[in-house]
Amino acid sequence: MAKKKDLSTGMSERTSDVILVAICAVVLVIVAYPLYYVLVASFSDPYEVYAGKTFLLPSGFTLDGYKAVFAEKNIVSGFLNSVKYTVIGTIFSVVMLYITAYPLAQKDLPGRKALSIFFLITMYFGGGLVPTYLVVKSTGLVGSMWSLFLPGGVAVGNMIIVRNYFQNSIPHDLIEASEIDGCSKLRTFFSVVIPLSMPIMAVMVVFSMVAYWNDWFTALIYLGGKGTPLPLVMRNILIKSSASASQAATISGGYAELNKLTELLKFCSMIVAAVPMLVIYPFVQKHFEKGFMAGAVKG
Repeated sequence: MAKKKDLSTGMSERTSDVILVAICAVVLVIVAYPLYYVLVASFSDPYEVYAGKTFLLPSGFTLDGYKAVFAEKNIVSGFLNSVKYTVIGTIFSVVMLYITAYPLAQKDLPGRKALSIFFLITMYFGGGLVPTYLVVKSTGLVGSMWSLFLPGGVAVGNMIIVRNYFQNSIPHDLIEASEIDGCSKLRTFFSVVIPLSMPIMAVMVVFSMVAYWNDWFTALIYLGGKGTPLPLVMRNILIKSSASASQAATISGGYAELNKLTELLKFCSMIVAAVPMLVIYPFVQKHFEKGFMAGAVKG
């Protein structure tokens, strides 16, 4: 039996599959190797790394970096704070996305166009750091964990993706049928819309989790040292290590070891901060592509 030909290129299906797999493998190596390199470097002697002797396996194996990271007394509390902020922030963000995107997806919403423009303006124009800080301070949120969530409660770019998903992936006839059967709009939203929108919800959960987990600047500005999250703890470890290395420059034989530890901490801190997200991602990955592509269609 003759092999089927690809109409656009004239290649057989097997040949095109091999080419696609090869391209995906190359892209995977390009994307994954930097993270793998950081992992290997975190177990290697920094001088060996900078000398180019580290490639696939650790060179000058050492655990000093991880020992220094986990010796920090605030590391556990920072981790727990990050988990708390990420969970609460993700739930809050997803709820806000749904209660803003779903009404805007309804074509019969009064003032729909004006509201859409209102949200779009905030994507391009902002008050800046100082005015935003003054607003947060005047509302009494400084020092509270809610200062991490409320000022940026609605990510407009994500809201547009969710709105497009509602418009293009959930049949309007299905919503009308549920209302004809006696469901209120609220019942329709919880019983029909939310179950059908789980793929895009998974995408928004991933986006929000990564954003809140990696956010250290907002905590630095608003929390004032209380409830420090993990990324800020890692930053403080690096700052203290760099300061110690600078002070050791005046001590004979002390600078080299402290400088080496400082460089090692950079790699270790990246791994410690990235591992939780890498562990969680595979559980939502199966929904990620479907939801993102459906929500990315222009509405």
